[in-house]
Amino acid sequence: MSTATATIAAPDFRHLRNLTDDLGLFEHAEGTIPRPEHGYCTDDNARLLVASTIASDAAVSDLLSVSLRFVVDSVTASGAVRNRMDITGRWTDTPSTDDCWGRALWGLGFAATNAESAVANPALDAFETAAAQRSRWSRAMAFAAIGAAEVHAVHHGHRGAEQLLGDAIDAIGLCSYDTSPAWVWPEPMLRYGNAVLAEALIAAGNALGRDDALDAGLRMLRWLVELQSSHGHFSVVGTEGRTRAHDPHRPQFDQQPIELAALADACHRAWSLTGDSYWARHVLLARDWFVGRNDVGLTMWDRETGGGFDGLHHDRVNINQGAESTLACVSTFQRSLSVPSRSVDAK
Repeated sequence: MSTATATIAAPDFRHLRNLTDDLGLFEHAEGTIPRPEHGYCTDDNARLLVASTIASDAAVSDLLSVSLRFVVDSVTASGAVRNRMDITGRWTDTPSTDDCWGRALWGLGFAATNAESAVANPALDAFETAAAQRSRWSRAMAFAAIGAAEVHAVHHGHRGAEQLLGDAIDAIGLCSYDTSPAWVWPEPMLRYGNAVLAEALIAAGNALGRDDALDAGLRMLRWLVELQSSHGHFSVVGTEGRTRAHDPHRPQFDQQPIELAALADACHRAWSLTGDSYWARHVLLARDWFVGRNDVGLTMWDRETGGGFDGLHHDRVNINQGAESTLACVSTFQRSLSVPSRSVDAK
């Protein structure tokens, strides 16, 4: 991997197609080679459903169809969701309301806004079934809320979406600079996909007219962005997590691409609602992390395949191109296309 910033291209679905068969998107890869023995998961197929819906391109209609079918099938009659399927198409886990439930609602919420009724109708039906459940996990509730906000934007007054949005605000909790200026976060530790909590509050607050939630989400996101910024680039929380006791000036590793995708999504939503170039600039900085503007100066995507690398270490890149990392790269590039390119150089 070159340390030079690579030429930035449009989102590339080639490797995602390489990882996908008739059943779904494989979770893992060794280098660029899919590892079917590890099967599929709803988490990644829901991410694919979001990305292929946003693409709104006939060229990825096959990926949209496969991921929609997978996620719809993951939703049980009770609304709980199954996550793991083996290579034979057999579900191997017990339905739950863990992160897979939230991500299923996230993907279904996006798909329910699709112009094609063959996509939107089954997505909305499955969304309504799953939305009857609740999770004890704040991130699951956050992913679910983002999907609910998409449904609410198209189906105004949708009762299930509104109730889920309100419950998600309560589940995440509100933070402010006034009460905790040094740690503006509803948890004692930053863990994974952190920006999704702030994005959920922003989305739910906007949808429900809850200025308290909207303002709290924006405050949380700005704090998170500033905490994870270093010398003009993102330096995100590592896999060990971060508490207020960690040195904010010392990079953490391994850094995971999903952190940047979550930041790009949240900053894009904040920019869409406020028009503030601060948020647009940080969408582009999330993109630039993948092309070498990071703590190590190494490129985190493969322009030859369209794949994303699995992790940034202090001295190297994990060259495996799994589904989660590739989707993080693709979705971040997608978000970067709709903000002003000049924002990255603004002060």
